[in-house]
Amino acid sequence: MHRRSWIKSSAATSAGILTSILLPHNLAVAGRPTKKWIIKPGNSMRFGLVTYQWGKDWALDTLLENCQQTKVQGVELRTTHAHGVEPELNKDQRKEVQQKFADAAVVLVGIGSNERYDNPDAAVVKQAIERTKQFIKLSHDVGGTGVKVKPDRFYDDIPHEKTIEQIGMALNELGSFGEGWGQQIRLEVHGQCAELPTIKAIMEIADHPNVAVCWNCNPQDLQGDGLEHNFNLVRDRFGATLHCREIDFPDYPNQELMQLLVKSDYAGWIMLEQGTVPANPVTELGRQNQLFYALLQQTQKDFLRDQQRESRKKSGRAI
Repeated sequence: MHRRSWIKSSAATSAGILTSILLPHNLAVAGRPTKKWIIKPGNSMRFGLVTYQWGKDWALDTLLENCQQTKVQGVELRTTHAHGVEPELNKDQRKEVQQKFADAAVVLVGIGSNERYDNPDAAVVKQAIERTKQFIKLSHDVGGTGVKVKPDRFYDDIPHEKTIEQIGMALNELGSFGEGWGQQIRLEVHGQCAELPTIKAIMEIADHPNVAVCWNCNPQDLQGDGLEHNFNLVRDRFGATLHCREIDFPDYPNQELMQLLVKSDYAGWIMLEQGTVPANPVTELGRQNQLFYALLQQTQKDFLRDQQRESRKKSGRAI
């Protein structure tokens, strides 16, 4: 289905998008149809918001109200923004934040920090690591499950391999520390390190199982051998979050990405992180939420249809 088709039909289908969890499907097994219930691949994906630009000026109460209004289920809180969820909060304030999310029935997916570990100055890297540990404790205390970090760039006269190793070692330290607090370390594909072979090289150093990749829908995803190849380079290290552009963003192949996510049965959060702020971000956030589930439902339908055709071909019953 073309992108225009599912965008046009989303308004009509969005009301029933979340109601069909299990699908009855006749599978031909050795020529004998057997009725089974099949869980749709990708069914655990949920749509959320990163408060990078959309929501950056919303106080926490306003943010939660807007999530409820738009039916957005989860949030990654970017630090330094108007919500004020920072390491400087005391114990009671942290409990209050956690309670507000619980009362609103919105998931605090985690904290979006701006920490990075690329600097050739060891003291700067150490400071970034220690600050990240503060964010890890904060995320734990307010009910989050992880902290987003960045790689981030290369420096003149410093071999790329050295910077990659330095970033990877820092991530291993944080992965171990975060594990003790129940917090995943989510490496956003970002900056000069955004080429996926670079991220793969970093993750080969950062082999702690609590360190994960946060796909970021960058132009670099399409370089080299293309989206599917780059996706598969790091898919086995995906964490609980993926950052996306607007679902109908014309300059990124969201439909192809969704096909890859459904095919691999990704089970995390697809979180909107868009730099350009619309005139009415609340209305647009609600629309993006609908578009996401419309695209997910259509992609699941197409995937299962194709699987059925392949099954019939293999059993000698090609359509």
